[in-house]
Amino acid sequence: MQAPDFWFRPASWQSRLLAPLGALYAWGTARRLAKGAPEKLPVPVICVGNINAGGTGKTPTVIYLMQFLTELGHTPHVVTRGYGGSLVGPAQVNERAHKAHEAGDEPLLLAAFGPVWVSKDRAAGARAAVAAGASHILLDDGFQDPSLHKDFSLVVVDAKRGFGNQRCIPAGPLREPTSKGLARADALLTIGEGPAIDTGKPRFSAVLEPLPMGMDWRGTRVLAFAGIGHPEKFFSTLQSLGVKLLHAEALADHQPLTIQLMARLTADAHKHNARLVTTEKDAVRLPQEYRQEVLTLPVRLQVANEPAFNKLLNEHIL
Repeated sequence: MQAPDFWFRPASWQSRLLAPLGALYAWGTARRLAKGAPEKLPVPVICVGNINAGGTGKTPTVIYLMQFLTELGHTPHVVTRGYGGSLVGPAQVNERAHKAHEAGDEPLLLAAFGPVWVSKDRAAGARAAVAAGASHILLDDGFQDPSLHKDFSLVVVDAKRGFGNQRCIPAGPLREPTSKGLARADALLTIGEGPAIDTGKPRFSAVLEPLPMGMDWRGTRVLAFAGIGHPEKFFSTLQSLGVKLLHAEALADHQPLTIQLMARLTADAHKHNARLVTTEKDAVRLPQEYRQEVLTLPVRLQVANEPAFNKLLNEHIL
């Protein structure tokens, strides 16, 4: 489902009405975080998480960190719960053998860059990764999980939307109050254009840059579809490359790409002499028979002050 508009308005009757439920949700998060003692692993644990629900750019950030550590000669393993997948785990993702409905779409995408473990129990997944030779654990979306000690926690936020109306689900977009969440964070990474967010923590800004893959997109007739947190960002990126965007189909985040849906989109594209284009994350959910029909536009994280960001990473996790 898409986030309701009132989550990102400063005041609305809907958010005021739902505020008691939001307070209950925040209480539940705090209670869960207070349970037990986090397990300390023999390797550094780097958490990439958020305070907001929904997509903020965690997956491109995890890819950046995987490549950063790999280039330094380390062997990072990603541990994730595999949202949308049926695997309980711990199971190492095999991008050739596993399907999106088993591992989840994000783990399949990440597995192209290094070892990835799906485990509903994140601590068990992390132990399995360490046993398999991980030098570092990249914990994908585990900021509110108290089971593991985190050596470095990076909170990722969409710069344009920020923390919305500052209320917790369902009154707003927050999983917990910002004051509580940021107190546990080591740094904040804002992605995209937007007003400055002052948190008192080291803050870095980044953008998602497309990788044209040697293709000149200018003038290409495109029918685009995306089932990510904010599909409109993908459509804007395509337009910035000069495509002729004939239709933009915004799907729900992680929405299954059924044969029926793809048949309709393919017929529409053929009718308008256009190319079907989607995101990397959506591409791993494509039925096999449609993989040759759809172009993919990858994006990569570009950090504005990369030397300072990498220096902070070095200080905490190496």
